Amino acid sequence: MTMRKTLWDHVFALIVTLIYIFLMAPILLVVLLSFSGGEFLALPMQGVSLRWFGALFTNSRFYDAAVYSFVLALISAAVNGVIGTLAAIYVVRFAPTRFANGLRVLMSAPLMVPEILTAIALLFFFFEIGIGNRWSIAIQVGHILVTFPYVFLNVASALFNFDRSQEEAARSLGADGWLTFRRITLPSIKPGVITGCLFAFVISFDIFNISLLLKSVGSNTLPLELFDYLRFNFDPTAAAVATVSIVIAFAAVLVVDRTVGLRSLRF
Repeated sequence: MTMRKTLWDHVFALIVTLIYIFLMAPILLVVLLSFSGGEFLALPMQGVSLRWFGALFTNSRFYDAAVYSFVLALISAAVNGVIGTLAAIYVVRFAPTRFANGLRVLMSAPLMVPEILTAIALLFFFFEIGIGNRWSIAIQVGHILVTFPYVFLNVASALFNFDRSQEEAARSLGADGWLTFRRITLPSIKPGVITGCLFAFVISFDIFNISLLLKSVGSNTLPLELFDYLRFNFDPTAAAVATVSIVIAFAAVLVVDRTVGLRSLRF
């Protein structure tokens, strides 16, 4: 039996639709402008063209910045995939009850502290120990720190919903701790690990403040290169760069859907 929708149901659906339109409109506008045939970012568009994507892919500065951002994001996702998973296992399974909540807050702190404050603190720290920002280690540590909570929280959520009786059964049949983790625990929490790593990759790829303060001399991430470009140019190449970043983000969501399924992310 289907329930008849009331006036308030229609009003609520309209409000939700308007909110989605408000949130998606800037993204769709940027993508649309990347295909403009005009010389400047302006509406109405002066024709349709792919010339700005050609200008993007032949621009060595954007190419180098994109590769640098990709490497930073890939390392951040890989490192956090290990340490974030281990931290989640410890907090959920082994941390004393009286300290568990405090540890969860501590692990999530990079999400709560403004990114610019984290960047300034790291900048002072690296200069105090004599490293400064001469090498890529500073910016890499910053990216790992800021994206760590995404892996930790996703894996922790997966562990909270995990039935440990499977592990107990494996141990009772003679499996040691490592074999039990590899054959039982890890496959069960895989959706959380994959999702967390993909979130870490996407966030790291687009980080601005951390990259601005901690980057080494002569290297720029893609967001920084785009920022520098817009200071002196206002053509649709900038929209083409933004479109590429949007495509990468949507590709990450598609990977999540095809590998673990978006429905599996509901805890």
